[in-house]
Amino acid sequence: MKIGAQLYTIHDHIKTLEDFSESLKKVADIGYTYVQVSGSCDFEAEWLAEELKKNGLVCPLTHTKYERVLGETDKVIAEHKIFGCDHIGIGGIPGLGVENVEERIAKVRGFVADAKPAVKKIADAGLLFMYHNHHREYFNKIDGKNIMEFLSDEFTPNEMGFTLDTYWAKVAGYDPLDEIKRLSGRLPCVHFKDGKLDENGEMRFTWCGDGVLDFEAMGDALIAAGTKYVFVEQDKTFPDEPDPFVCLKKSRDYLKSLGFEF
Repeated sequence: MKIGAQLYTIHDHIKTLEDFSESLKKVADIGYTYVQVSGSCDFEAEWLAEELKKNGLVCPLTHTKYERVLGETDKVIAEHKIFGCDHIGIGGIPGLGVENVEERIAKVRGFVADAKPAVKKIADAGLLFMYHNHHREYFNKIDGKNIMEFLSDEFTPNEMGFTLDTYWAKVAGYDPLDEIKRLSGRLPCVHFKDGKLDENGEMRFTWCGDGVLDFEAMGDALIAAGTKYVFVEQDKTFPDEPDPFVCLKKSRDYLKSLGFEF
């Protein structure tokens, strides 16, 4: 199992191709070999393939715009093959933040129906569609199941994998170790991030090792679950913290001290 960098951590620094190129070099210089491309400017697949090669980087996973995955499936598949990426991910179901519970549930059911054709095409092409959770997936019930349970029943392991965000599962009141066990065999890629309580008693993003999550225990569980890649992510940095590249280095240094491989 290898540790990589989720580039959404540095999303403010990859908004132009020039900045994206410079940022990939910085991430490689920190010591990461694997990256998840997410939150960047638009790019041509050939450009990304060249930039990855130039910096000795591999991209096993993306977060791709939901509309493109559904509406431009063949093109998205072809692009991922150009830069050697086996996992096509989305960051979540659009609209889960709406207040009305019935509307939320309708969006989930609509997602299942709408995504099926694209998901099948992706699987037939030898790639895997990946779903990434936040905390909202755990707060609503559909047919007696939370949304994560519902989705894992509606799609087969060959159709959908899960990029389990261990931090958001923790925030939702779930034990990440229980989720790892439940989704064993469906977690080729996972997110590591950390959080700590702020002055208001709310969880605040921080680098791995500076918060409350038990990465050593999760690492053992993920190896048992068959996970191939874990991507370090920090959704946001705060004015009193180092810049996101420094945070990525702090996370790397801590996880390396625990014996994780990069």
